[in-house]
Amino acid sequence: MKIYEYQAKRLFSRYGIAVPKGVAAVTPAEALAAARSLGAMPIVLKAQIHSGGRGKAGGVRVIANLDEVETAAAGLLGRTLVTAQTGPKGQPVRALLVEEAVAVRQELYAGIAIDRSAGRPLVLTSAEGGVEIETLAARAPQKIVREAVDPAFGLRPFQARRLFFSCGLDAGLCAAAAPVLLNLYRLFTEKDCSAVEINPLVVTRSMEVVALDAKVNVDENGLFRHPDLQDLADATLEDPREVEAGRLGLNYIKLKGNVGCMVNGAGLAMATMDLVKLAGAEPANFLDVGGGATAETIGEGLRILLSDRDVKVVFINIFGGILRCDTLATGVREAASRLGVPLPVVIRLEGTNREAGERILASAGLDFIPVRAMGEAAERIKELLSAHEHPRR
Repeated sequence: MKIYEYQAKRLFSRYGIAVPKGVAAVTPAEALAAARSLGAMPIVLKAQIHSGGRGKAGGVRVIANLDEVETAAAGLLGRTLVTAQTGPKGQPVRALLVEEAVAVRQELYAGIAIDRSAGRPLVLTSAEGGVEIETLAARAPQKIVREAVDPAFGLRPFQARRLFFSCGLDAGLCAAAAPVLLNLYRLFTEKDCSAVEINPLVVTRSMEVVALDAKVNVDENGLFRHPDLQDLADATLEDPREVEAGRLGLNYIKLKGNVGCMVNGAGLAMATMDLVKLAGAEPANFLDVGGGATAETIGEGLRILLSDRDVKVVFINIFGGILRCDTLATGVREAASRLGVPLPVVIRLEGTNREAGERILASAGLDFIPVRAMGEAAERIKELLSAHEHPRR
């Protein structure tokens, strides 16, 4: 789960990480009032979206006079901001962070992510802050300093100092900057984050170390432990189908293809999407009903899948284990009788109670296309898509 910069900076403040004075605003009038409350000019207007690269896209404005604040805020609010991370659709700007300008002496980068190959957190720093870290990693990976952290011990003070010393900071600045990393690591672990980032982390002209930007991604699997973070999610930026599926306990992710995939288990989902690609098609979604789904949630999952107008063919690929094939078949039968299924459906059942599931579907009179092998499924999907694209006259 991503949160906005102003929300992340509130978390930073709670964890003892210095940030500029700032106030969130959702109207031009609020932006002007916020600028006045800061008590000094210039100020910075920062568009709040779940993406980096806002400055390059015109989403960050330095304002020298109070008279310019409302006009500048009106020009940002309601605008769709397109960055390298948002994709061509961009994201709408519904809020601004009105922040005091900071006199910068030096820009650094600091971040923490999960190194999944090593199974531990990885702390990253660089002397080149203010640039996209992905670009820097591709252009000059040697300029990124890395430190793997043993979760049993956490990030130690000597490691934090060493990271900044490797960025070329003198001993005094290393000592001043180290607590920022230590507090960032504490936030990372205590709030079940998947990534945190300060870009740039700046040394001001008065030699203070300040987080000029803030990015916090929270692992949604840990949100049940953090009711204070659950309210920070902005559902308006999420696909309504993904939100609804989440409420039902289903894992649904909208993709850009034309084959709707209903599966049980993430591994089978990945294999199914590979199969769809092998057939020369593209998956329209990742829909994992999981092992504990009921007939009711199966039916709701099929309804969500069918509501996607990009879907031309449905592929139901189930390996019966905890979720038995007869349970799946019952849910599909009930949903199909209620909704109607206007699209061709390829279905593969394997595992526990496969024969019972096949009987349930056969007795329902559904015009589904049963297959037994993955290769056969790929061929049928290819044929159905070809027939859709080149119908007989």
